[in-house]
Amino acid sequence: MSDTVNVRRRRLLGTTLAGLSLLELGLGDLADAAQPADGAAKQKHGVASHTSFDSIQQIDAGTLNVGYAEAGPKDGPVVILLHGWPYDIYSYVDVAPVLASNGYRVIIPYLRGYGSTRFLSADTPRNGQQAVVAVDIIALMDALKIDQAVFGGYDWGGRTANIIAALWPERVKALVSVSGYLIGSQEANRKPLPPSAELQWWYQFYFTTERGEAGYAANTRDFNKLIWQLASPKWKFSDATYDRSAKAFDNPDHVAVVIHNYRWRLGLAQGESKYDDLEKRLATFPTISVPTITMEGDANGAPHPQPAAYAKKFTGKYQHRTITGGIGHNLPQEAPKAFADAILQVQHL
Repeated sequence: MSDTVNVRRRRLLGTTLAGLSLLELGLGDLADAAQPADGAAKQKHGVASHTSFDSIQQIDAGTLNVGYAEAGPKDGPVVILLHGWPYDIYSYVDVAPVLASNGYRVIIPYLRGYGSTRFLSADTPRNGQQAVVAVDIIALMDALKIDQAVFGGYDWGGRTANIIAALWPERVKALVSVSGYLIGSQEANRKPLPPSAELQWWYQFYFTTERGEAGYAANTRDFNKLIWQLASPKWKFSDATYDRSAKAFDNPDHVAVVIHNYRWRLGLAQGESKYDDLEKRLATFPTISVPTITMEGDANGAPHPQPAAYAKKFTGKYQHRTITGGIGHNLPQEAPKAFADAILQVQHL
């Protein structure tokens, strides 16, 4: 390992070693392990909890000024990690140091409507349709002069990584996708689901109403904390862990982007016409040919497809992993070692 990588490893990881508890590191006052179930999960999955990134950087990219965390050597192979709703870049706070210590340059952007990412123009629609988020990330890669990256994501981030791998495979070296294939279409979403499945999407229907939009705006933090609890029923996260991420929801465009995303899915809100061709291509449910590992937690409380339903959508080298131990929807934060291992291994399937 080069001297540069060793220096960055010391800076990013300090004295942290896989398998050590926070109490052993003298950081007991910061430990989520004060709650036994959470601590047991962290110990089992082998990564001590980090509390922050070194800094948040900003860059103009497409229609946005994007905020992003970065770790690892500037000249290392690139990994781009994408968060979901209602989460933020801290889903990867324990993943990034592992990848950086292995020589990777890690980029973790706030999606539109989150954190320090801002629209450059007040006139740009606060659009949340699936294609536009992928276009944002391509623009970020162009702004950072990144030709190709390994992608990892879940929820909105997983869908975005799927779309980039399907439509711009030359930009994707390999893919790690929680809950597998998540590309959708307005037409497919018009088909009603069985009642038990519809019940899982209760918040989507809530967001279609004016009452729902007003309720989300008035109670964003409480609403999203409830989603965390429902989506990861066995993850006993601390208030400090949640509050750290909840700051990202104070973004002035957060509510508008989220509401548009869910209304667009049901065909109740229009997208921008300039993305129509991309959406038509996505509506054919294109296959993904890059090397891929899909992952699922064994206690994911959020709506998600079964692995057998999407395996054939991945036509390149492919592997699925189910992560046990009560792991919910936010798999990178709940099982960071398993997620980091997948990123490190996916190129070598």
